Amino acid sequence: MAKQQTADVHPLQRLIGYARMSTDDQANDTQLDELRGAGCDRFYQEHGTGVSRARPVLTKLLGELTAGDVLVVVRLDRLARSVSHLLQVIRDLEHRGVHFRSIHDPIDTTTPQGMFSLTVLDSVEKLERSLNAERTKAGIKAAKARGRLPGNPGLRERRPEAIAAVSKAREKLYLDELIASAQAWLPMVRQLRPQHSWDNVVRVLNRRGQDWTVERLRRAVHRMVRAKLAENDLLGRSPRRAPEDHLMQLVAAIAIADPNLSLREIAAELDKLGERPKGGGRKWIPSSVRDLLDEAHRFGLIRR
Repeated sequence: MAKQQTADVHPLQRLIGYARMSTDDQANDTQLDELRGAGCDRFYQEHGTGVSRARPVLTKLLGELTAGDVLVVVRLDRLARSVSHLLQVIRDLEHRGVHFRSIHDPIDTTTPQGMFSLTVLDSVEKLERSLNAERTKAGIKAAKARGRLPGNPGLRERRPEAIAAVSKAREKLYLDELIASAQAWLPMVRQLRPQHSWDNVVRVLNRRGQDWTVERLRRAVHRMVRAKLAENDLLGRSPRRAPEDHLMQLVAAIAIADPNLSLREIAAELDKLGERPKGGGRKWIPSSVRDLLDEAHRFGLIRR
């Protein structure tokens, strides 16, 4: 687990193409030809309507991209449903060291010009949100001036069909939000479940800057499985561990969340958490951490 010195070289870029074909789109080969012409040697193809937000192939692809890769599309509308969705995807890729390029649009995060275009798009998205908020406020104010109450009359009157429609809309919105954010959390869930408990998975995700609880994460995975966007195995029962295995699981979670931590740094993390060393003593030492990591490896909690 000791830190390794990285060589001062740039990894070879992989150009990976993503093509989305609508059900009425006959230009499948055209997209693939353009992606090949741009230098892509790997392709992911999605089939579905333009209005559908369920894009399992894209979710899988985004989770598999690694630092140095370049995701290439023919046009922006092949990737994103909206400006906000596009920016969300690109920001997540940028955070992970992955670049993005659109062949027919001035977006290429490997160039200064492309980054400038992205800044302009960000400003447009903020303006769009602001204008929508102003329109909503103006609509509510106008409705009140005419003596009408804002909102859904069916809900105020507790009509069953209105309540059912709102419930269905909320469920769809929830699934859409999960799909949009899945590349940030689902790959790690796939790596850890069901060998790790839900508690451990939450520890790993939250150490990576996310904000989950066990209840919310389990609900999210259940919903993705129900929509056939995640594997049913993720919901399997994790192996029972003895109470004394708590430290082994905690060390495994810390190591998975940040593989670059040295043994000494993991020991410092355990001291911060107030955990007492397994064999007694007041402070953790690297050899004790190494023993727990070896144990976690034997139990299949860590891959080497």
